Amino acid sequence: MAFLPTPYPLLPTPAGDLMLFPIGDDNSERRIFPFVNYALIAINVLVFLYQTGHPEFTYGYSVVPAEITQGRDINTIVRIGGSGLRLYDSPSPIYLTLLSAMFMHGGFMHLGGNMLYLWIFGDNVEDRMGHLKYLIFYLLCGVLASAAHIFFGPNSMIPSLGASGAIAGVLGAYLVLFPRQSVRVFQWGRIIEVPALIVIGLWGLLQFISGFGSLSNFGQSGGVAYMAHVGGFVAGILLQFLFRNPAPPPRFKREPEYW
Repeated sequence: MAFLPTPYPLLPTPAGDLMLFPIGDDNSERRIFPFVNYALIAINVLVFLYQTGHPEFTYGYSVVPAEITQGRDINTIVRIGGSGLRLYDSPSPIYLTLLSAMFMHGGFMHLGGNMLYLWIFGDNVEDRMGHLKYLIFYLLCGVLASAAHIFFGPNSMIPSLGASGAIAGVLGAYLVLFPRQSVRVFQWGRIIEVPALIVIGLWGLLQFISGFGSLSNFGQSGGVAYMAHVGGFVAGILLQFLFRNPAPPPRFKREPEYW
């Protein structure tokens, strides 16, 4: 999740001297076609295309913490630094922005980074949960991510948007369900395979460090709503125990299939 007007994607960040950029994972054990995950990606892309040229939609359907805590739409000019930001009419009830904001993005990089992560990690989580439960899980993680963001800045007037809170929940579930799954990453000009425990674990650690380090700035640092990432990640770790199906029996091991 990012703040407007300076959005940033859910891209990996360096941990010390280590930079791991995921580009695929092992799908050889996947059993069902992840049409819900693909549909979520398609909806995000379509909503972003609609946003282009419609600032009233972007600034009206994003999450504004003060609107949620007060339970009402606020139409005003918000001063951010030396610039002004107009808040447009929001849906009624205002709480619908908790859903609409998770399908909106602030730029191509924001969209591309989030959808890359969802493409890589979402299909296996859907495979373990099933279609309907995965959809509910995804939306619930997104709402809880926004709730965490609002908790640490209840009076903030800065709109926030993005799928990264919900995707952080997907990463949390993936971490618990597939800790040893092989993930292909780009590192220092080469492609290597690393267990998901390391790739997602490092990402999660950085979100906690950055999130709690930015609490003096209402959970924001450089345009990133880190506490939304933390909230979604923790929600995914916990909720997967309720939403996952029993692990299927092992079958004949094929060669890894990377996407």
